[in-house]
Amino acid sequence: MSLSTPEAQQSSADFRFYIENHTKNPDELSRKQVRIYQLYSRTTGKHVQILGKNINANGDDGGKYALLVVETETFGSHIRIKGKESDHYICMNKKGKIVGRPDGRKQECVFVEEFLENNYTALVSAKYKGWYLGFNRKGWPKKGSRTTQKQQEVHFMKRQPKGRVDPLEEFRFTPVTKRTRRARRLKANSKRN
Repeated sequence: MSLSTPEAQQSSADFRFYIENHTKNPDELSRKQVRIYQLYSRTTGKHVQILGKNINANGDDGGKYALLVVETETFGSHIRIKGKESDHYICMNKKGKIVGRPDGRKQECVFVEEFLENNYTALVSAKYKGWYLGFNRKGWPKKGSRTTQKQQEVHFMKRQPKGRVDPLEEFRFTPVTKRTRRARRLKANSKRN
C-alpha cells in the first residue's frame, strides 16, 4: 500500500512562499489566537483606551476601556486590537489618523508588532508601511506620517490587566528530592577529580 497524498508529493514545498501567501490573505478557518491585555504608553505613563471612535493613552490600570482584545492573524505578528468594552478596533486611515471602527476586517486595522531592544513594542500599520501607532504626552493620537520607530511616543509595553496573574508567574519548579541532591553531589565530586 503506497501513500500518494498531496502532502507526501509536496515534500520539497517552499515554506516561505506558503507563509507569505497566508499572511497576505488569511482565511477564516485558520486558528487565531486571542489575548486580553493592556498597552502601557511610555510617554503618558498610562494605558491605551478605546472609547468607541475616540482612542487615547490616558486609561487607568485595570480601567474597563483599557482592556484590549488582541487577535493574531495566522502567521507572523499581524494583530488586530479591539476594545473589550467599546467593541471598536484601532485603525489607521489613509491620512494617518488613528480612529476606532466597529468592523476590524479591513487592512487599515491590522498592525505588525515590532519588538524593540529596550523591551518595548512598537505597532506599525500593515497597510501604511513606516506609520506607527503613537500618542503624544497628553495622550492624544499622533498621525502615522509623523512617527518613527525611534520616538518614545510609539513605544508600548504589554501588561496583564489589574488582578490577573501572568501564567508564567504561576509556573512552579519541581521540588528538590533526595535523588536530585545526590545527583548534584555526584556531579560536583566528578568535577573535582
